[in-house]
Amino acid sequence: MEGQELPYVLIDCIGGKHGVYEDHVEFLEKHFHLISMKEYLENKKPLSEKIRAIYMWYHKPVINEELLQSLPNLKIVASSGVGIDHLDLHLLSSYGVKVANTPFAVSTDTADFGMALMLASSRRLVEGYQMAVSPDEEYFPGDWLGAEVSGATLGIVGMGTIGYKVAQRAKAFEMKILYHNRNRRNKEEESAVGAVYCKKIDDLLQQSDFVLLSVTLTPQTHKLIGKRELELMKPTATLINISRGLVVDQDALVEALQKKVIKAAALDVTYPEPLPRDHPLLKLKNVIITPHIGSATKKTRRLMMEDMTESIQAGLTGLPIPNEVLL
Repeated sequence: MEGQELPYVLIDCIGGKHGVYEDHVEFLEKHFHLISMKEYLENKKPLSEKIRAIYMWYHKPVINEELLQSLPNLKIVASSGVGIDHLDLHLLSSYGVKVANTPFAVSTDTADFGMALMLASSRRLVEGYQMAVSPDEEYFPGDWLGAEVSGATLGIVGMGTIGYKVAQRAKAFEMKILYHNRNRRNKEEESAVGAVYCKKIDDLLQQSDFVLLSVTLTPQTHKLIGKRELELMKPTATLINISRGLVVDQDALVEALQKKVIKAAALDVTYPEPLPRDHPLLKLKNVIITPHIGSATKKTRRLMMEDMTESIQAGLTGLPIPNEVLL
């Protein structure tokens, strides 16, 4: 774009808890003129017509109708990650704004992390670490046991890109793989990982030793797993959530864990994030909670940034947008 002014792109900020990573800025500034929300709010009049894209990192900046009304030439919003539940797609569409996300960049690391949670929970890794470093521990009990993963039955709810990659990894553990999805995978894909389709989620829940959630949060999947579904699971089963916190009814989950309706839970996502410090989930020994870090590796975060850059460039030049989110 030599000789041309770089397109103006709105970001929340640089650095800090939710800002664009500082080591990403050099790459981004080769392609865009970055405008922070603070700079925009202080110079609305000259900047409002110049901004043509929003680079949304960690769900920031927040996009609402007031912001959209103030940006008459906005063409595209690129959002990091796969989830889009923080965006009002109908509102954006009504302003003629396109949306892109980064589903493929995050899939490998998130699948890895799903397996990590399964192994950590089944083998009681956190409890084991606490025992090993405890100043009061004089000996390690011989009857302190976990549950085996190899050969167990894994039920995957949501067999998209992430769910399928979990299945590929689970195959190496010689797991029996069941899955429930809106659309059935083709026979070749099922055969490649040895997956069996369950048209009804109830069948999957009743048979699985581990139930792993990897669905997109939609009105249809909101509290998909509630009291009824938890009671269908085996009392020896573990629930693993790498999707969104609101896919699970957390009150029902707390009750199920306290009453040993299910054995354990391993959660990379909750609602809200973080949980209030007095939340009962934080007090249960049969729960592992991590701070939504399924895709948190340097390589993946850079891939996300590069994918978002590519989508913005395509959206501003009239080319097909990679990873465009359609209504």
